[in-house]
Amino acid sequence: MAKYDAVLFDVDGTLLHSSPGILACMAETFRQAGFDPDTIDLTRYLGPPLRQSFGEHTQDKALVERMVEIYRTEYHHTGQHMCSPYSGVVKMLETLRSAGIWMYTATAKPTTVVTPILEEQGLAGYFRFIGGASEDASAETKTAVIRAVLSRPELAGKRVLMVGDRKDDMQGAAACKLPAAGVLYGYGSREELAAFEPVFLAQDCEQLTRCIMEL
Repeated sequence: MAKYDAVLFDVDGTLLHSSPGILACMAETFRQAGFDPDTIDLTRYLGPPLRQSFGEHTQDKALVERMVEIYRTEYHHTGQHMCSPYSGVVKMLETLRSAGIWMYTATAKPTTVVTPILEEQGLAGYFRFIGGASEDASAETKTAVIRAVLSRPELAGKRVLMVGDRKDDMQGAAACKLPAAGVLYGYGSREELAAFEPVFLAQDCEQLTRCIMEL
C-alpha cells in the first residue's frame, strides 16, 4: 500500500525540462525593460513567481507589471513550446495512476498558462486537477497555490505529498504542513533542498516513483 493518497507536483524542473524557453523569455524581458540580461544570473528565476523575480531589480511596481506582461507575451509565442518531459515522467505518472494515487499540479505558472503546455506535452490527462497561480498577484506564491489545491473537498483527510525541485516548493509545503520530496534532476541543488529536510531526495523519476510507492 502506498504511503500517500495524493501527490502535488511542481511542473518546471520536476515534470518538464523547460529552462530553454524560460531563460530566453527572461532575457528578452529584461532587455525590453532596459536591463542587460548578460549581467543577471537568470537561472535564479527558474521557479519563483515572476513578480518576485522582477521586483529584485526595480521598486517601480508599474515596471514590474510591464515586465510580467512582456514575459507572458514572449512565453506564449515561443517559450512554452521549448520544453519536454524529463526522462521517466510518463512512466512515473502511469505507475502512480495505476496504483490509484491522485495527482495534481501546484505550479507558480498561472493555470491558464500551464494547462495548454501540459496538454501539448500529453500530460494533462494524468492530473485530477491542474493547480496553478492566479494571473494577478492575489495567489502567486507556491504557498498560496498549494493551499488552494488542498482546499479541494476530495483532499480532506488525505495523505498528501508535495514534490518539487526548488526551495519555494519546500517552503510552500512546510507552510501548508505537508511532507515534501525533492528531485535532484531539476533546477535546484541538493544543498538548497536538503536545508528543508524533505522526506526524501530523488535522483530520477524511477527513484521518485519507488519512494512514493515505497517499493
